[in-house]
Amino acid sequence: MSVWRNRLIGLLIAAAVFAIDQAVKIWMVFHLKTLPTLERVIEILPIFNLRWTENYGVSLGLFTAGSPEGRWALVAMTAAIALFVLVWLLRERKLPDIAALALVLGGALGNIRDRAGNGYVIDYADLHFGEFRPFLVFNIADAAITIGVLIILARSLLSRDKPDTNGGHDTANAAPEI
Repeated sequence: MSVWRNRLIGLLIAAAVFAIDQAVKIWMVFHLKTLPTLERVIEILPIFNLRWTENYGVSLGLFTAGSPEGRWALVAMTAAIALFVLVWLLRERKLPDIAALALVLGGALGNIRDRAGNGYVIDYADLHFGEFRPFLVFNIADAAITIGVLIILARSLLSRDKPDTNGGHDTANAAPEI
């Protein structure tokens, strides 16, 4: 498979993640944000709710932007990271690596779009077991970023190149010794 075809697939994955994330967030705006403040929760399953949350920070609510300058600083910082991920994606050759980076890129773009347009990221997915919440409220973009990073980490740890056991000599193409 062509390297450029892999990269195109990666860009399409990023675009799909972005589009799905934004579509769900638009649905949330019309169905959750319009509810009275105390009722902005829809129970889907006993362990999963849709809960309107405005995240003014980044991952785990860190670096909360309390001013317009802070908001735009977060937009600039996350845009710089997204640009780095795009360049990395365009340098990769293997589809699994490209797909993982595409998940990160699409998710980052979805959250950047929210922060630039709203001043906050729309979060809504609330996984819980009774009162125990293993995650903060999140969104599709956050999930895509997390899955992409986990794939990148797993591939970097599990698919390392095998060590060179023949001292750097290419024995497959070497001329026979006489």
